[in-house]
Amino acid sequence: MGRLAYVNGRYVPHAQAMVHVEDRGYQFADGVYEVVPVIDGVLIDEEPHLDRLGYSLGELRIAWPVSRNVLKLILRELVRRNGLRRGIVYFQVTRGVAPRDHKFPAKVKSALVVTTKRMNPPSEAMLRDGVAVSSQPDIRWTRRDIKSLSLLPNILAKQAATEAKAFEAWLVGPDGTVTEGSSTNAWIVKNGAVITYPKSHDILGGITRLSLLELVQKTGVTLVERGFTLKEALEADEAFLTSSSAFLLPVTSIDGQNIGNGKPGPISEKLRAIYLENVARQIGAAK
Repeated sequence: MGRLAYVNGRYVPHAQAMVHVEDRGYQFADGVYEVVPVIDGVLIDEEPHLDRLGYSLGELRIAWPVSRNVLKLILRELVRRNGLRRGIVYFQVTRGVAPRDHKFPAKVKSALVVTTKRMNPPSEAMLRDGVAVSSQPDIRWTRRDIKSLSLLPNILAKQAATEAKAFEAWLVGPDGTVTEGSSTNAWIVKNGAVITYPKSHDILGGITRLSLLELVQKTGVTLVERGFTLKEALEADEAFLTSSSAFLLPVTSIDGQNIGNGKPGPISEKLRAIYLENVARQIGAAK
Protein backbone atom coordinates (compact mmCIF):
# COMPACT_ATOMS: atom_id res chain seq x y z
CA MET A 1 0.00 0.00 0.00
CA GLY A 2 1.26 3.48 -0.84
CA ARG A 3 1.51 6.51 1.37
CA LEU A 4 -1.69 7.53 3.16
CA ALA A 5 -3.08 10.78 4.50
CA TYR A 6 -5.82 11.47 7.03
CA VAL A 7 -8.54 13.88 5.87
CA ASN A 8 -11.55 14.65 8.06
CA GLY A 9 -12.17 11.19 9.43
CA ARG A 10 -10.79 9.04 6.62
CA TYR A 11 -7.42 7.49 5.79
CA VAL A 12 -7.01 7.94 2.04
CA PRO A 13 -4.22 7.49 -0.53
CA HIS A 14 -1.98 10.55 -0.37
CA ALA A 15 -2.44 11.30 -4.07
CA GLN A 16 -6.22 11.41 -3.57
CA ALA A 17 -6.21 13.51 -0.39
CA MET A 18 -8.34 16.61 -1.04
CA VAL A 19 -10.11 19.41 0.79
CA HIS A 20 -13.18 21.35 -0.29
CA VAL A 21 -12.67 24.41 -2.48
CA GLU A 22 -14.34 26.53 0.21
CA ASP A 23 -12.22 25.27 3.06
CA ARG A 24 -11.23 28.46 4.87
CA GLY A 25 -7.65 27.28 5.13
CA TYR A 26 -7.46 27.27 1.33
CA GLN A 27 -9.25 30.59 0.87
CA PHE A 28 -8.11 32.62 3.89
CA ALA A 29 -5.24 30.71 5.53
CA ASP A 30 -7.75 30.56 8.39
CA GLY A 31 -6.09 27.78 10.32
CA VAL A 32 -3.05 26.54 12.21
CA TYR A 33 -0.61 23.67 11.91
CA GLU A 34 2.03 21.66 13.73
CA VAL A 35 5.02 19.58 12.66
CA VAL A 36 6.22 16.82 14.98
CA PRO A 37 9.48 14.95 14.33
CA VAL A 38 9.40 11.17 14.27
CA ILE A 39 12.47 9.08 15.10
CA ASP A 40 12.40 5.29 15.31
CA GLY A 41 8.64 5.58 14.90
CA VAL A 42 8.29 7.71 18.04
CA LEU A 43 6.77 11.21 18.03
CA ILE A 44 9.30 13.52 19.69
CA ASP A 45 8.10 16.29 22.03
CA GLU A 46 4.51 15.39 21.15
CA GLU A 47 2.86 16.88 24.24
CA PRO A 48 4.40 20.37 23.88
CA HIS A 49 3.40 20.38 20.21
CA LEU A 50 -0.19 19.59 21.17
CA ASP A 51 -0.06 22.27 23.86
CA ARG A 52 0.98 24.81 21.23
CA LEU A 53 -1.73 23.59 18.87
CA GLY A 54 -4.29 24.21 21.61
CA TYR A 55 -2.86 27.68 22.20
CA SER A 56 -2.97 28.61 18.50
CA LEU A 57 -6.53 27.28 18.14
CA GLY A 58 -7.61 29.25 21.19
CA GLU A 59 -6.07 32.49 19.94
CA LEU A 60 -7.94 32.14 16.64
CA ARG A 61 -11.14 30.82 18.28
CA ILE A 62 -11.10 27.60 16.26
CA ALA A 63 -12.52 24.47 17.89
CA TRP A 64 -10.49 21.29 18.23
CA PRO A 65 -11.63 19.01 15.36
CA VAL A 66 -11.34 15.97 17.63
CA SER A 67 -10.30 15.58 21.24
CA ARG A 68 -6.62 15.73 22.13
CA ASN A 69 -6.51 12.01 22.91
CA VAL A 70 -8.24 11.10 19.65
CA LEU A 71 -5.79 13.30 17.73
CA LYS A 72 -2.90 11.42 19.35
CA LEU A 73 -4.41 8.13 18.20
CA ILE A 74 -4.77 9.48 14.64
CA LEU A 75 -1.13 10.66 14.56
CA ARG A 76 0.14 7.30 15.76
CA GLU A 77 -2.09 5.35 13.41
CA LEU A 78 -0.94 7.32 10.36
CA VAL A 79 2.69 6.88 11.38
CA ARG A 80 2.03 3.15 11.73
CA ARG A 81 0.15 2.78 8.45
CA ASN A 82 2.85 4.65 6.55
CA GLY A 83 5.66 2.70 8.22
CA LEU A 84 7.35 5.98 9.14
CA ARG A 85 10.55 5.45 11.07
CA ARG A 86 12.22 8.84 10.59
CA GLY A 87 10.63 12.03 9.33
CA ILE A 88 7.78 14.31 10.32
CA VAL A 89 4.06 14.15 10.87
CA TYR A 90 2.29 17.32 9.72
CA PHE A 91 -1.20 18.23 10.84
CA GLN A 92 -3.33 21.28 10.25
CA VAL A 93 -6.67 22.45 11.53
CA THR A 94 -8.78 25.01 9.68
CA ARG A 95 -11.98 26.73 10.69
CA GLY A 96 -13.75 24.48 8.20
CA VAL A 97 -15.83 24.69 5.04
CA ALA A 98 -18.25 27.58 4.57
CA PRO A 99 -19.36 30.02 1.85
CA ARG A 100 -16.60 32.58 1.36
CA ASP A 101 -17.06 35.47 3.78
CA HIS A 102 -14.47 37.22 5.89
CA LYS A 103 -16.40 36.99 9.16
CA PHE A 104 -16.54 33.74 11.10
CA PRO A 105 -19.27 31.39 9.82
CA ALA A 106 -22.07 30.86 12.31
CA LYS A 107 -22.08 27.06 12.14
CA VAL A 108 -19.06 25.19 10.89
CA LYS A 109 -17.01 22.16 11.89
CA SER A 110 -13.25 22.59 11.97
CA ALA A 111 -11.31 20.47 9.49
CA LEU A 112 -8.32 18.21 10.16
CA VAL A 113 -5.67 17.00 7.71
CA VAL A 114 -2.66 14.87 8.70
CA THR A 115 0.24 13.76 6.49
CA THR A 116 3.65 12.19 7.03
CA LYS A 117 6.95 12.67 5.25
CA ARG A 118 10.19 10.73 5.36
CA MET A 119 13.21 12.94 6.03
CA ASN A 120 16.91 12.32 6.46
CA PRO A 121 18.83 13.84 9.35
CA PRO A 122 21.16 16.78 8.65
CA SER A 123 24.13 15.69 6.59
CA GLU A 124 27.57 15.12 8.08
CA ALA A 125 28.81 18.10 6.09
CA MET A 126 26.19 20.39 7.66
CA LEU A 127 27.15 19.26 11.15
CA ARG A 128 30.88 19.45 10.39
CA ASP A 129 30.89 22.79 8.56
CA GLY A 130 27.74 24.46 9.82
CA VAL A 131 25.24 26.31 7.65
CA ALA A 132 24.99 29.78 6.16
CA VAL A 133 22.32 32.33 7.03
CA SER A 134 21.10 35.33 5.05
CA SER A 135 19.55 38.30 6.85
CA GLN A 136 16.17 39.43 5.53
CA PRO A 137 13.74 42.15 6.66
CA ASP A 138 11.02 40.93 9.02
CA ILE A 139 7.75 41.92 7.31
CA ARG A 140 5.40 39.51 9.13
CA TRP A 141 2.24 40.32 11.10
CA THR A 142 2.40 41.04 14.82
CA ARG A 143 1.02 37.71 16.10
CA ARG A 144 3.93 35.47 15.21
CA ASP A 145 3.29 33.41 18.35
CA ILE A 146 0.33 31.79 16.56
CA LYS A 147 1.42 28.94 14.29
CA SER A 148 -0.77 30.19 11.47
CA LEU A 149 -1.05 28.74 7.98
CA SER A 150 -0.35 32.24 6.66
CA LEU A 151 3.36 31.99 5.85
CA LEU A 152 3.86 34.14 2.76
CA PRO A 153 6.46 36.49 4.37
CA ASN A 154 8.36 33.43 5.61
CA ILE A 155 8.28 31.91 2.13
CA LEU A 156 9.63 35.09 0.56
CA ALA A 157 12.42 35.25 3.13
CA LYS A 158 13.33 31.58 2.66
CA GLN A 159 13.39 31.98 -1.11
CA ALA A 160 15.63 35.04 -0.82
CA ALA A 161 17.99 33.05 1.40
CA THR A 162 17.98 30.16 -1.05
CA GLU A 163 18.87 32.50 -3.90
CA ALA A 164 21.71 33.84 -1.73
CA LYS A 165 22.91 30.22 -1.36
CA ALA A 166 22.09 30.20 2.35
CA PHE A 167 20.34 27.49 4.34
CA GLU A 168 18.08 29.85 6.26
CA ALA A 169 16.94 33.46 6.54
CA TRP A 170 17.25 35.32 9.83
CA LEU A 171 14.56 37.97 10.08
CA VAL A 172 15.62 41.46 11.14
CA GLY A 173 13.26 44.13 12.46
CA PRO A 174 13.46 47.86 11.71
CA ASP A 175 15.63 48.41 14.82
CA GLY A 176 18.19 45.85 13.62
CA THR A 177 17.09 43.14 16.06
CA VAL A 178 17.06 39.53 14.86
CA THR A 179 13.75 37.95 15.84
CA GLU A 180 14.00 34.39 14.47
CA GLY A 181 14.48 32.44 11.26
CA SER A 182 11.91 31.94 8.53
CA SER A 183 11.27 28.42 9.91
CA THR A 184 13.68 28.22 12.85
CA ASN A 185 14.65 29.97 16.07
CA ALA A 186 17.89 31.97 16.19
CA TRP A 187 20.62 31.80 18.85
CA ILE A 188 24.09 33.27 19.40
CA VAL A 189 26.84 32.60 21.92
CA LYS A 190 28.98 35.42 23.32
CA ASN A 191 31.52 35.16 26.13
CA GLY A 192 30.10 31.78 27.12
CA ALA A 193 26.49 32.98 27.32
CA VAL A 194 23.72 31.57 25.11
CA ILE A 195 21.41 34.34 23.88
CA THR A 196 18.02 34.01 22.19
CA TYR A 197 14.97 36.20 21.68
CA PRO A 198 12.45 35.97 24.57
CA LYS A 199 9.08 34.33 24.08
CA SER A 200 6.51 36.94 23.06
CA HIS A 201 4.14 37.84 20.24
CA ASP A 202 7.27 38.66 18.20
CA ILE A 203 8.34 35.05 17.67
CA LEU A 204 6.92 31.57 17.41
CA GLY A 205 7.65 29.65 20.58
CA GLY A 206 9.59 26.80 18.99
CA ILE A 207 9.19 23.44 20.71
CA THR A 208 12.83 22.52 20.18
CA ARG A 209 13.66 25.99 21.50
CA LEU A 210 11.56 25.29 24.60
CA SER A 211 13.21 21.93 25.24
CA LEU A 212 16.67 23.38 24.72
CA LEU A 213 15.99 26.25 27.14
CA GLU A 214 15.20 23.71 29.84
CA LEU A 215 18.28 21.64 29.01
CA VAL A 216 20.63 24.65 28.94
CA GLN A 217 19.57 25.62 32.44
CA LYS A 218 20.65 22.19 33.68
CA THR A 219 24.13 22.40 32.14
CA GLY A 220 25.39 25.45 33.98
CA VAL A 221 25.75 27.39 30.74
CA THR A 222 24.59 31.00 31.14
CA LEU A 223 21.28 31.62 29.38
CA VAL A 224 20.06 35.09 28.41
CA GLU A 225 16.64 35.62 26.82
CA ARG A 226 16.84 38.97 25.05
CA GLY A 227 16.90 40.38 21.58
CA PHE A 228 20.22 40.67 19.79
CA THR A 229 21.09 42.77 16.78
CA LEU A 230 22.43 41.59 13.47
CA LYS A 231 25.68 43.39 14.36
CA GLU A 232 25.91 41.37 17.59
CA ALA A 233 25.29 38.17 15.65
CA LEU A 234 28.08 38.98 13.22
CA GLU A 235 30.42 39.58 16.17
CA ALA A 236 29.31 36.50 18.15
CA ASP A 237 31.63 33.65 19.12
CA GLU A 238 29.11 31.10 17.87
CA ALA A 239 25.63 30.98 16.39
CA PHE A 240 23.10 28.23 15.82
CA LEU A 241 19.48 27.61 14.91
CA THR A 242 16.87 25.20 16.19
CA SER A 243 13.81 23.58 14.63
CA SER A 244 11.71 20.44 14.93
CA SER A 245 13.14 18.96 11.73
CA ALA A 246 16.85 19.81 12.20
CA PHE A 247 16.96 19.98 16.03
CA LEU A 248 20.12 22.13 16.33
CA LEU A 249 22.41 23.22 13.53
CA PRO A 250 25.49 25.43 13.91
CA VAL A 251 25.47 28.66 11.92
CA THR A 252 28.97 29.48 10.70
CA SER A 253 28.32 32.44 8.41
CA ILE A 254 25.82 35.27 8.13
CA ASP A 255 25.58 37.30 4.92
CA GLY A 256 28.84 35.74 3.80
CA GLN A 257 30.76 36.73 6.94
CA ASN A 258 32.23 34.00 9.14
CA ILE A 259 30.97 33.69 12.71
CA GLY A 260 33.87 33.13 15.09
CA ASN A 261 36.43 31.01 13.28
CA GLY A 262 33.89 29.88 10.69
CA LYS A 263 33.49 26.44 12.30
CA PRO A 264 30.88 25.00 14.69
CA GLY A 265 31.71 26.07 18.23
CA PRO A 266 32.03 23.94 21.36
CA ILE A 267 28.86 25.18 23.05
CA SER A 268 26.76 24.57 19.94
CA GLU A 269 28.14 21.04 19.65
CA LYS A 270 27.63 20.38 23.37
CA LEU A 271 24.01 21.54 23.26
CA ARG A 272 23.24 19.45 20.18
CA ALA A 273 24.64 16.37 21.93
CA ILE A 274 22.57 17.12 25.03
CA TYR A 275 19.43 17.57 22.97
CA LEU A 276 19.99 14.28 21.14
CA GLU A 277 20.36 12.56 24.53
CA ASN A 278 16.95 13.99 25.43
CA VAL A 279 15.50 12.57 22.19
CA ALA A 280 17.04 9.18 22.94
CA ARG A 281 15.41 9.19 26.38
CA GLN A 282 12.01 9.85 24.82
CA ILE A 283 12.48 7.01 22.37
CA GLY A 284 13.54 4.67 25.15
CA ALA A 285 10.55 5.61 27.29
CA ALA A 286 8.18 4.92 24.38
CA LYS A 287 9.54 1.47 23.59
